Formats: sequence, C-alpha cells, structure tokens
Amino acid sequence: MNKTLQFISGRRGQWKRLAAAFGNGAQKVSPLWMHCASLGEFEQGRTVLEAFRQRHPDKKILLTFFSPSGYEIRKNTPLADHVFYLPLDTPRNARRFLDLTNPCAAVFIKYEFWYFYLTTLKKRGIPTYLVSARFRPEQLFFKKYGAPFRRMLACFTHIFVQDERSLRLLSALRNPPREITVAGDTRFDSVGCNIPHDKTPPLFLQLVREPVLIAGSTWPEDETLLERLAGDIPELQIVLAPHQVGVAHLESLRRLFSRWKPVFFSRAEQGPPPKILVIDSIGVLSSLYRHGTVCYIGGGFNPSGIHNTLEAAVHSKPILFGPNYEKFKEACDLKALRAAADFRDYNTMLEALKRWLADPTLREKAGKAAGVYVLDNIGATDQVLEKLVVREP
Repeated sequence: MNKTLQFISGRRGQWKRLAAAFGNGAQKVSPLWMHCASLGEFEQGRTVLEAFRQRHPDKKILLTFFSPSGYEIRKNTPLADHVFYLPLDTPRNARRFLDLTNPCAAVFIKYEFWYFYLTTLKKRGIPTYLVSARFRPEQLFFKKYGAPFRRMLACFTHIFVQDERSLRLLSALRNPPREITVAGDTRFDSVGCNIPHDKTPPLFLQLVREPVLIAGSTWPEDETLLERLAGDIPELQIVLAPHQVGVAHLESLRRLFSRWKPVFFSRAEQGPPPKILVIDSIGVLSSLYRHGTVCYIGGGFNPSGIHNTLEAAVHSKPILFGPNYEKFKEACDLKALRAAADFRDYNTMLEALKRWLADPTLREKAGKAAGVYVLDNIGATDQVLEKLVVREP
C-alpha cells in the first residue's frame, strides 16, 4: 500500500479508537502527549519518552504521528501506551482530540507546527514544549508576513533549540517566546544509547568483508552512483539499505545491480560474502553501520536532504554524503571536523572514498573525530526533563 492510501486508511475510524482508549474523555487519564512527524522525529524524541517513563512511571504516554512511515513502523512501540495518527489540524479536530485525551503536557519534536492544536493547547493551559528545534532565517517565522506563524511560537511553554543561531533568531523577534534553552539535539542521546547494544544479526557478520561501504537510506539517485562505483572498485563490497523497501523498488535494485547477482538479506543463506548485499528490512541499519569501512548516508540529491549521519558517526566511522546537507547542523559540523566528506557528483565521491580506502591512518582519524563529536554532544534529554512540567488532572 502506498503512503497516500496509508495516510487515508490509517485515519479511518480512529475517533472510535481514541474514544475507546480514553473513555470519551471521562477516564481522566491525562497522558503525556508526544507528536512526531515521522520515524526520524520519533528517534529524536525516543530518549525523552524513556526518561519521562523513568521519572513518571504512573503516567501514561500517548504518541502520535503525521506520516505513515512513522506510524506503521512504531505503532507497537513499548515506549507508548497509545499510538495514533494525528487527526488533521482543524479547529474541531483539535478540540475533539484534546477533549478525549486531556494530556498533562504536550511535546512536539523539531519542526511540528500545527496552528489549531497549538492555539487550543494554549487556551486550555496545557504545558506545551518544542524539543530539538532548529531555526533558519529563511523560515516563515522571520518574514514580514509571518505573523500567523509567529503566533504559534507564542503557544509553547518552553522551546528547546539545537544551537545558538536559533536562540538569536527567536530572541530578536518583537515578541520572542517566553522560555528558550539551547539544549542541543536529543538524537545524540538516542544514538549514544546504541553504542553498548549491538543488534547485528549473526548472519550479517558472515556475509560482510573488508573493505565494505555501508550505504544507508539510499534513494534512486544514490543507487545509480553506487552501481557505477561497484564496477570502478572491484574489491569493494557494498551493503545497500534503501530508504524504500517496497516490492517494486527492490525489484528495480535487482535489475540495476544484476551483473553482480545481488543478495537480499531476508533470503540470504550462509556462504561467501556477496559483492552487493541489499538490506530489505527495516530497523537494523543503525547497528550495521558499526561494521563499515566507510559509511554512505543517502538522500543528498533529494530536496529534503540527507538522512541521519549520527547513526554512523556514533560508531566512529568516516562518512560520505551528497550535496544537499547544509540545513543539517550535525552534517556541517562533521564536515568541518573532517569526519565527513560531501560530494557533488560521482567523480568527487570516488575521489573522497579512494582517499580513505588508501590511507587507514586518515580513515581512522576521521572516524575517531566522528565518534568524539557524538560523545561531546550528549545531554540534551536531561535538560528537557529538568524543565518539563506536567499538569495534574
């Protein structure tokens, strides 16, 4: 089922499910409500949920998603007592949703701004937080015609931003938000938790060999480059974890890499490591990065930009990514530290990769810089929990 159909069908009948879960608002459960756009934002908020559960074991947790890619993968997460799609942002839906759920506090992750939900939360006096936000001058909040968007900022009890530039932008507004803290990015805490927990499937260890490029969250533009790379560096194994794992896309990968007879991990058996190994399941990529000689982060040719570089950086690996990375602070930081290299086309990618493959000392230095960078930035979750106040029912 495509995402549009999932978006529609997933919301069908959900008011009845919400009413069943919360007793038509009569049970006074008052959960903590966290809203995430998709899977990436969930990972960003995961440590906040874990820490909240430890500090408030008596409180229920309600988790909502906007996108099917988040909901479908995390609808059974043990971190939440209830998981739903967020009803569309209308005045009636906002009132109805809050009548039913009556949250003790609301936490929005990164870029989630829903006008009617936020204004209704404010009217009801429900503490509302924005976590791991990052602001840029070109955003609508900072335009002359951005008054409706600035009104949403005033609805937050506390805004936790990733960097000093975001703080300066918000503070310069005529009516700045009441409370702003530079807490950093909770994703550092999230990936930091992965260091001692190696969830690599045993079979994977038998199917990889050095040198290996772990290419994660790839899109068709990435995969075309990687197919060419496979021919130009014969000794290099490529482990490919595509962003889309639907049947049609996996079949397109089989055709693209056909001359190397790609092996799909879900159907793999013990044997010699293949030239091309395709990870056709979700949820294991973050552990696989630790086994890469070099890691490649996909999405660099997409308008939305690259995927999560920190999942590779935490394992002290040098990182490659495409040109659309500049709105991601961590990618810019990693490049400045020479822990990552960006490329604009195939030739610049090949040059950067060959430089690391030919020089183990340089490769180790880049990887170490990546790992230290992650460790130095852990701690945002504690700052959020220190200031997160819940409303008693």
